[in-house]
Amino acid sequence: MLELKPSSVDSKFSTTMQAYVFPRCFGTAWVLTSFFPSYSDLDTVFITSNMIANFCCEPAEWVQTKSIHISCPKENASSKFLAPYTTFSRIHTKSITCLDISSGGGLGVSSSTDGTMKIWQASNGELRRVLEGHVFDVNCCRFFPSGLVVLSGGMDAQLKIWSAEDASCVVTFKGHKGGILDTAIVDRGRNVVSASRDGTARLWDCGRSACLGVLADCGSSINGVAMGAADNSINLGSPEQMPSEREVGTEAKMLLLAREDKKLQCLGLQSRQPVFLFIGSDAFNCCTFLSGFLLLAGTQDGNIYQLDVRRFHRVGQVGLKLLTSNDPPASDS
Repeated sequence: MLELKPSSVDSKFSTTMQAYVFPRCFGTAWVLTSFFPSYSDLDTVFITSNMIANFCCEPAEWVQTKSIHISCPKENASSKFLAPYTTFSRIHTKSITCLDISSGGGLGVSSSTDGTMKIWQASNGELRRVLEGHVFDVNCCRFFPSGLVVLSGGMDAQLKIWSAEDASCVVTFKGHKGGILDTAIVDRGRNVVSASRDGTARLWDCGRSACLGVLADCGSSINGVAMGAADNSINLGSPEQMPSEREVGTEAKMLLLAREDKKLQCLGLQSRQPVFLFIGSDAFNCCTFLSGFLLLAGTQDGNIYQLDVRRFHRVGQVGLKLLTSNDPPASDS
């Protein structure tokens, strides 16, 4: 006989799989035909001793479940079929602004315009912690490498550090005059970077809850930041002053700033020296590093730029380069 039984975790999911199921025995082959409303084709599965697929038959029975376990005792064969997606619809009630996953992949954290952050089980969406303390929207959130601590920034111009274990806010950084739009964590997290609508990017000391300095003052909102290790061929320059002993892991790193005024700015994280300034077609919303010299950045009008820092920055020379999207890359000569 053919047994159909829902998964024991079905009740925890808000989204259901809708399928027509028609079991029939063709010699030693059991056939399962399932139809997903979002698809136009029938998906048919053979349940045999070697689990071969590809046969079609007419639907006969309606089944509503997130997953179906199929077993054929006679053939000593079984399999579990899962719906192609899961929706966690009860975590937030308003727009979700940011998501991150812990280093081990077990926990997720999300921020929302409802003024909260929430930590949940990545496998099933089960709510674990509610982090409350920001006023107005929470714009960004990310786990520290340990997976036990969360960094957040909000429209209240506050940067906060939270315990993922008990939901307590352990540190609040104040100094920005506008909402914080993005953050970055330096190495293991003794220092963090924040970017704000006030046009500044700042470096913070987590241990002493203090600002170590303004990395950039752009005069325009900084919508996104990215940090990456620089290729050895890129000269990031030397700091004008001796870095604080509280700076840890900032050497040989580049900081990328996606700006509202259509400019993409790169500077040395420790040196604070400019590497290049690229002018795009519209406001830059986000950016990321692909490697020690390649980066990506996206603009408001839908363009994605891939830039090679080596082509914009001559080896051994430090200086602000004003480049536009229409300019050819610098030569190596």
